[in-house]
Amino acid sequence: MPHSLIINLVPTSPIYPQFVSGRHLHALFLTLLNSVNPELATSLHEQKTEKAFTLSPLQVIHSSQKSGHLLQWQHNKPIPKGTPCWWRVSLLDDGLFNNLMQLWLNLNPEQPWHLGSANLQITRILGTPQITQPWANFCSYAELYEKASDSKRKIEIAFCTPTAFRQGQYDSCLPTRESLFNSLLHRWNKYSQIPLAESLTEYVFPTYVNIQSEIITDKRSKFIGCVGEMGYSILGDASPQVIKDINVLADFALYSGAGRKTPMGMGMIRRLNLS
Repeated sequence: MPHSLIINLVPTSPIYPQFVSGRHLHALFLTLLNSVNPELATSLHEQKTEKAFTLSPLQVIHSSQKSGHLLQWQHNKPIPKGTPCWWRVSLLDDGLFNNLMQLWLNLNPEQPWHLGSANLQITRILGTPQITQPWANFCSYAELYEKASDSKRKIEIAFCTPTAFRQGQYDSCLPTRESLFNSLLHRWNKYSQIPLAESLTEYVFPTYVNIQSEIITDKRSKFIGCVGEMGYSILGDASPQVIKDINVLADFALYSGAGRKTPMGMGMIRRLNLS
């Protein structure tokens, strides 16, 4: 069952910009997991293939630096102590959720966690839909499949953090139909146990483009990804079953993300035209 959890936290000392990178947040997640299941934490750390979780960048509540659906993926100034923040963790595998459940049930708000040199207090964890927090949600794979429309032909996707896709030896920041929907399809087929056909993308065509590229650099690497919105349409003589399967993937995007470095905050995407 996919889960999209929101962890509300407050730093009790300043968080400096060099400690909010994807790799530092990845390390914090493994530390949380290690507190309840050290063996699983070690296994995930050593895993080279696609991981069953995604993470968001750290978000400052009420920040005005980003507009619309975009999230904040870089911090150029320290986050002051006492600043309310949130952090999204999505889980694609029930085993991960079951292990972390022990952490949530026994959460001690006084226990400090660490992000670089900063101490953090986790104040609340949200796992159900919230009016003020659209990233919190959960839904079984079977429910996602059953609820998906078999007639809706328009899909709008928001790329909320920089998103790029591996093509051969290099990355591409262009979310073509093959790159985006094959990424979603691969993750769905890996975790859902409800296999979908590999040929779905032949019916999908981009019909609206409002994206731009963003560059993220650190001491180790440079990452170029797209942010913004794109519209896709299902065209041609697609059967109701094909339309349903494509809509399944679009609805699944909230949990799975797409493309590269999703365990480090990149590739956070979501469907917009939900009505």
